[in-house]
Amino acid sequence: SVLARSFSFRVAYAPLPRRRFFFFPAMVIKTELCHFTEYRIYPGRGQRFIAKDGKVSFFITSKVDSLFHQRIKAVKLRWTQAWRRMNKKGKVDENTKRRTRKAAKFQKAIVGMSLDDIKKKKAMKPELRQQAKEVAAKEAKARTTKAKSAPKAKAGAAAPKQQAKGKEKLPKAGGAAAPSKHTKGKK
Repeated sequence: SVLARSFSFRVAYAPLPRRRFFFFPAMVIKTELCHFTEYRIYPGRGQRFIAKDGKVSFFITSKVDSLFHQRIKAVKLRWTQAWRRMNKKGKVDENTKRRTRKAAKFQKAIVGMSLDDIKKKKAMKPELRQQAKEVAAKEAKARTTKAKSAPKAKAGAAAPKQQAKGKEKLPKAGGAAAPSKHTKGKK
């Protein structure tokens, strides 16, 4: 016993040799998602429900199973993922932020003008463009004055007929108003 006592006090542990640690990938555990709450269900947990039509539902707890069979919607319960998604809580916000692309400018030909003509006009200097615009305006004005002068000669005979038609449509100034159809009482 004396020997054992003295031995127990004198035991010195040698330091362990340094080991290099290799990080192996973590073990993959097959998890399923709860049909109602969308929480992860680990092996050995949950209840599986198979409906008459053969659809398989996997629930995390009996509470969730009960809520599903009472036909309570997951969206109305604040602690479910469906409610969080509907009310834009948590991770959903990060995923929905998307970069908006600026629309690239695209040019097409317009009726009466080809794409080459449009490009030439854009390339022109502003002074030249202004001069071209003035020349085009003068030509258009000359065309309109010619068009107005030609119909006036032909329309001289047709004008009185149009005035007569216009007079028929005007209400009579001095006459009494005609009685309406929807008057109550005697005529």
